[in-house]
Amino acid sequence: MTDTTVPDFFDRFAMRRVHSGELDAVLADGSAALDVLFLWGRDCPNCDIAKRAMLARPERLNWPQVRWLHCNVYDDEAMATRFGLHGIPTFFVFAHGKRLGRITSWPGTEVFRTAIDGILARDAA
Repeated sequence: MTDTTVPDFFDRFAMRRVHSGELDAVLADGSAALDVLFLWGRDCPNCDIAKRAMLARPERLNWPQVRWLHCNVYDDEAMATRFGLHGIPTFFVFAHGKRLGRITSWPGTEVFRTAIDGILARDAA
C-alpha cells in the first residue's frame, strides 16, 4: 500500500519527512528562513487534491529560502495531537522554530503562494 493515490508526489515535490519527536530539532537547525509543514493522511481525498495541484505548478510553490516538511498524521498521531488537527491537509508555517501561521485545507496554488510571499516579504522588511 502506498501512502497516497499520488504515489510519485514526494519524488517530484521535494519535502523532508519529519516525525513528531524530531520536529523541534529540525525547525531549530537554522537551515531555512521559512519552513512549511504539510500535514496529510493516507487515502485523504482533500490531501490528494492538494498534491495534484502542487504538482501541476510546482514552480509557483518553490522558494529558495523555504524548506518543505511533511508528515502523514495517520502514522504519527502525536503530530496531529500536538497541533490540534480537526482536518487535513493543514500547512503550518515556521520561521526559525517559531510558528507564524496555519493554512487549513488547500486554498489553491495562487492563494497559497500569496500567503507565503506575504510572510517572506514581512520577514525581509
